[in-house]
Amino acid sequence: MSPAAPLPRVRHVPAAQPLAWLAAGWRDFTQVPGPGLLHGAFVTFGGWAIVAVTLHFWQLLPGALSGFVLVGSILATGLYELSRRLAAGAHPGFADVLAAWRRGTRPLVWLGVGLAAAGTLWVALTATLLAVFGRGQPQGLMDAVRMLAVADSALLFPLWLTLGGLGASVVFMVTVVSVPLLLDRHVSLAWAVRASVLAVAENPIAMGVWASLIMLATALSMASLMLGFLVAIPVIGHATWHAYRDLIDAHGLPPRP
Repeated sequence: MSPAAPLPRVRHVPAAQPLAWLAAGWRDFTQVPGPGLLHGAFVTFGGWAIVAVTLHFWQLLPGALSGFVLVGSILATGLYELSRRLAAGAHPGFADVLAAWRRGTRPLVWLGVGLAAAGTLWVALTATLLAVFGRGQPQGLMDAVRMLAVADSALLFPLWLTLGGLGASVVFMVTVVSVPLLLDRHVSLAWAVRASVLAVAENPIAMGVWASLIMLATALSMASLMLGFLVAIPVIGHATWHAYRDLIDAHGLPPRP
């Protein structure tokens, strides 16, 4: 399908609809807990690995984050496939997760590469801000955070937060619907991204609530030494599939073979 093809119809949903997505995600998780826990364990161990690397070699943060995002965008397709199969009345398992990775790998890899580039750009921008406004070269990750908070320029920390928020908003708009859409239907990456952005633009309040819930779950998971990801990742992953189904009318689009 050409990126210039007409976009699917985007549905308008109530502001509280993300709570229904979470409930549906929890229901799917409890029906197939094994694969979901495996996805959560992968993210938990990945988080521990990134913390270990950045505490001792913080200069490797761009590469660690980039690789984690690249693999994570492909990994989540397994959760979407489980929810898709459950909705069809099937009894999915690990074999369906592997089949989903094989079916949708190519466009998702390119999306992961783009996200990895965005993450690396963000770290490079942070280093540039520290070099321009900071006090010398940071000696570690915590030293870099301290320099951001107590820089000579009072604008550095607000500017850093603003740029980070804008970047996170763009990534959210680009990925919130495009990843499950790419798994489910045979469309191009550019076409799926346009559909995702349109879904957010049509439902700014509901998607703002959804983004806030994801941020809250992420913060609580990190506060629990990453253990919260064991449950948060599968529930949010399954819920994202239901968000896609509610937001995008994919009727008539060719299924991904």
